[in-house]
Amino acid sequence: MSTTTRAPQPPAAASQHSLPDPGEQVPTLSWPIVGIGTSALALFGLSTWAALTDTLPAIATIAASSAAIFVLFTVLHDASHYSISSHRWVNVAFGRVAMFFVSPLISFRSFAFIHIEHHRNTNDGKSDPDHFVSASPWWQLPIRFPAMDLPYISFLVRNLRRRPRAEILETASLMTLSVTVIASAAFTGHLWTLALIYLIPERVAMFVLAWWFDWLPHHDLEDTQRENRYRATRNRVGSEWILTPLLLSQNYHLVHHLHPSVPFYRYVAAWQRNEAAYLERDSAISTVFGQQLDATQYQEWKRLNGTLAALLPVRMPPASAARHASTHPIPVTSVEPLTPDSVKVTFDVPDHLSDQFHFQAGQHLTVRHRIGGQQVRRNYSICTSATSGELSIGVRHIPGGKFSSFAVDTLRAGDVLELMTPTGSFGAPLDPLARHHYVAVAAGSGITPILSILRTTMEIETESRFTLFYGNRTAESTMFAAELDELESRYADRLRILHIRSAQAHHPAPLRGRIDLAMVHRLLAIDLTSIDRWYLCGPSELATTIRDDLATEKVPTERIHLELFRGTNRPTQVDDFPASEVTITLSGANHTVQLAPGETVLESALKNNIDAPYACLGGACGTCRARVTTGAVSMEQNFALQTAETEAGFILTCQSHPTTPTVAVDYDS
Repeated sequence: MSTTTRAPQPPAAASQHSLPDPGEQVPTLSWPIVGIGTSALALFGLSTWAALTDTLPAIATIAASSAAIFVLFTVLHDASHYSISSHRWVNVAFGRVAMFFVSPLISFRSFAFIHIEHHRNTNDGKSDPDHFVSASPWWQLPIRFPAMDLPYISFLVRNLRRRPRAEILETASLMTLSVTVIASAAFTGHLWTLALIYLIPERVAMFVLAWWFDWLPHHDLEDTQRENRYRATRNRVGSEWILTPLLLSQNYHLVHHLHPSVPFYRYVAAWQRNEAAYLERDSAISTVFGQQLDATQYQEWKRLNGTLAALLPVRMPPASAARHASTHPIPVTSVEPLTPDSVKVTFDVPDHLSDQFHFQAGQHLTVRHRIGGQQVRRNYSICTSATSGELSIGVRHIPGGKFSSFAVDTLRAGDVLELMTPTGSFGAPLDPLARHHYVAVAAGSGITPILSILRTTMEIETESRFTLFYGNRTAESTMFAAELDELESRYADRLRILHIRSAQAHHPAPLRGRIDLAMVHRLLAIDLTSIDRWYLCGPSELATTIRDDLATEKVPTERIHLELFRGTNRPTQVDDFPASEVTITLSGANHTVQLAPGETVLESALKNNIDAPYACLGGACGTCRARVTTGAVSMEQNFALQTAETEAGFILTCQSHPTTPTVAVDYDS
């Protein structure tokens, strides 16, 4: 097809709904959690000893044990949001220990699921498991507060089909154990001792938790999390010298709902960092005594009580400084197993090359390495966020694949690979002030560029929503499963991940089978044309079929972004294309070569020892992208460039045949 050059259009004006960067990261290990968790366990052990030996009055041991359980809930709470540690297993370990004390009737994973549903559906009737307390009539509160965990069990029962079998078995085992212990204590005459040590303190702690962590932040607020996240819960200001340590910072509960992954002890700092921005959005605020404050009233309150913090901007990832793809030796930092047949490879980019290896979400790296005496070149998508400063790829073993076999079986930290600077245009520009709904469909290793796009979008477009349909055979074959769980927990109100399994008998029936547009439409339950952007990545047949079906459903083609790891077979009949004189601009130098009939622009460049960038040779990766400055070409196939790029004159040189006697292409554009 012929291409034309057009000037880029100015960006559209943005809306005014950006959520500022909280400036807080998940720590390697939250030492405040370690401290309060250890202290709470020690206090519970001490009060248990005092109760068994009659060292202290019953009221004192009950109060001490209740306080310990109350504190352990914050450990459980931060664990459910994976904010205790950047290592997933640490959060799960802390969460399981704390859950056993807070309420041994359900498992930690069940609690985490239920709590995330609260974040996703805050104040939304039966969809919010905490609505049992926050919407209760005042006269029922003394009954509902200590029974807070009972609607959790009811909520879990209603959603059994959605939960993994192992999780349900763990919860059932804990319930059975709890009933057995109580029955045994009653049968042996030790029920009062058990009640003194645990049953009464646990209900007292539940009463206070429901009151302070649920009713105080949410009662009398009508907006749901989806309608207005700034007024679905509130901050409670005043007497903070006592209120903040007493409530373990939950007087800043609004900050927690806006930024669920921020550790509890950083809520106040996160609020102070961007206080002006939150006030601009009419955030719900009340005093310690319940008086509601609008922004003006709060400003006056602050004038008497403190100073206003400065507003800091959202971070935007820079693009690569490389004019075109160039190759550099880069050491490997780590090789982490993801599944039995896949790994995550992370690179240590030297400081002097860091600007060359900046990337946009959805881009990929071309990897070169000599294996068994043969030079191997493969293309792999970047899987990390464009704002993270980390460069990683995901590699799945392909039977007979030289590099994938090497990566999974042999590659180790300290090895050096040749990497091309990032290329590709699968992703789309992000706007911190946008409010969009994105849908991605991925299968197998197709998750790698989607994961980068998902992470970056959630971080930059803080008012946008994302739905991911991810197809695999089984849970064990699912790449990045732990990271996806962590992301869904962190962005509970904006991110929905649906795991589709084709070979897992006990997976929920609505999510079992192979992904097609009918399944996507049924589970989305909204008009497909209302989605602002679609991302499709996986096997060619899956991705191209869904693309074609979306077009049939009148989804505009410019909203559909397709990424293939390899192109389809090229046609063998190419003799209709004429010979041509081609001028190639690369690294500031011009090269003029004669192109034989049927050759592509890339073939003529390589034949003349011009080190033009390329990878897949199938029109799928975009590494060989260049701009036509003179003449015209016809592309056999294009799975990498968006419509706006082709309209601006960009081509894939591996697919392009000149249709005019002279052609000039510029790789540096």
